[in-house]
Amino acid sequence: MTKKTTQSEKKYECEYCGSKFVREKTLFSHVCEKKRRDRQKDEKHVRMGFNAFNRFYQLNVSGNKEHKTYKEFCDSPYYNAFVKFGSYVTNVKPLYPEKYVDYIVRSGIKIDKWASDELYEKYALDIILNEDPVVALERSVVTMVEWASEKNNNYNLYFSEAATTRLVRDIKDGKISPWALLLSSTGQEALQKMSTEQLNMIYHIIDPGYWSKKFKSQKDDVALIKSIIKEANI
Repeated sequence: MTKKTTQSEKKYECEYCGSKFVREKTLFSHVCEKKRRDRQKDEKHVRMGFNAFNRFYQLNVSGNKEHKTYKEFCDSPYYNAFVKFGSYVTNVKPLYPEKYVDYIVRSGIKIDKWASDELYEKYALDIILNEDPVVALERSVVTMVEWASEKNNNYNLYFSEAATTRLVRDIKDGKISPWALLLSSTGQEALQKMSTEQLNMIYHIIDPGYWSKKFKSQKDDVALIKSIIKEANI
């Protein structure tokens, strides 16, 4: 007759879920949900989700300025939703990530809707239309340099040699600013190579009426950006 294992013989206990085991190696191989979450704590998307979790309580719960612990995060019923948002932010690499997290946390939108391209594009558009021209140009140059590194090319050939699909994506993401695109001859030539469908995808960002008025009202900024573009041979 097989001896029945008693509860007292199960001396190896999981510190996360309380499950008990007879053999130590069984405990080591055991992976419950809370243990899995603890093991993921150093992953970038999980850290981003944890940061959003803390900002949610700091910004939305009156008088709550204390930093939440990672254990509290793991125990939260919203853990998966925050991690999903963390994955989205990690993949999209939004403009000013911390500012974006605060923007979403303050939005009042349900957490399961946070990982949304529509929300990000709305946020990015507000920045693109109103940010400092020099900051916008600097970010555009950084994007060009990243492209050049990927393609083993010169950064100032970005507008003439980057695929139009790449350019459209970078414009939509706010990585290439209209300050660089519309005030450089190579940028304008790149627009000529785009299809009607591609132009429609970025029309709300490069809106000729908006930028014409902006450039006329900020003539000193236009002159400065053009001089930098000329010096950089873009």
